Amino acid sequence: MPAAPVRLRPNLIDHFYRGGQRIADLRGVATTSPRQPEEWVAATVSRDGHPTLGLSSTEDGSVLRDLVAADPAYWTGGSGAWPGDTGMLLKLLDAGQRLPVHVHPDRAFAATHLDCPYGKTEAWLVLDAAPGAAVHLGWRDPVDPADVVRARDEQDGAWMLDRMHRLPVRRGDAFLVPAGTPHAIGEGVFVAEAQEPTDFSILLEWSVTTSTRDESHLGLGFDLAMRALGHDATTPERLAALSTWTDLDASASGLTSLLPAEADPFFRLDLAASGATVDAGFAAVVVLDGSGSLVGGASSTHVRRGAVCAVPAALGDWRVAGDVRVLVARPGVSRG
Repeated sequence: MPAAPVRLRPNLIDHFYRGGQRIADLRGVATTSPRQPEEWVAATVSRDGHPTLGLSSTEDGSVLRDLVAADPAYWTGGSGAWPGDTGMLLKLLDAGQRLPVHVHPDRAFAATHLDCPYGKTEAWLVLDAAPGAAVHLGWRDPVDPADVVRARDEQDGAWMLDRMHRLPVRRGDAFLVPAGTPHAIGEGVFVAEAQEPTDFSILLEWSVTTSTRDESHLGLGFDLAMRALGHDATTPERLAALSTWTDLDASASGLTSLLPAEADPFFRLDLAASGATVDAGFAAVVVLDGSGSLVGGASSTHVRRGAVCAVPAALGDWRVAGDVRVLVARPGVSRG
């Protein structure tokens, strides 16, 4: 059979925090709990500490990780860091409450201490936001490491948030969150989150979660884990470089990059409208609105709002046809 995109089952994840209705509305499914705030899209990695939770599966029940592991050339064009690795992860995240202040390790830290070539740089594309909703990203001024340790030990989230940039958000805003940068998504924010394919999180504020202190440092102990956190200020100029905005509702054609160029080595996230051509390679696709087709080689796959697909590299270059707009998430590339 010719290569073709594969439709994926809904993959909502139960979590400690509230949310998920906007994911359910987009996907045309029902939540089974008020705490299903994430969907992991075309995921071949699982939740930290869980062997299968988070893994995506096709409509016929096949686990995507197993398919990729069995034929990496077909799916990704080559071998990954482990069987089933696609080099990226996409999530839909609908925060019904503020998330905790936390930080992720970079690749060097992960390679040295977690036996993994990937850290967890991530990026947020705001799909919807309640009035007054905001995210917190980076320190406004340099912080003393000892003060951060005190705030962590006392679970003084207010101290942390007061020293971070609070950024009001609207639909179309996008932010790159480099590993090492403290951050928290606020209540009422619905994002598509592109990231490196890991679940490495160091919680500075575990008291607003169901985790304990001992579950908040990746099993490394806080003395070591805190080395992953940066203490310098994220300057206004740096924030500007990490941020961009796209009118997601404007008439569009072709392929539009949605993230700052600095994201490229880690992942790419594009808006593809009618006529867009996407280069060959693994991709995770979420249909935002309309209906149309993903066309490549000898295949034409009909899609409509809410559909989620995994696109194999073997499809070659493919294009979007019809009155439809889709998010396309792909692994990173380095610009020569």
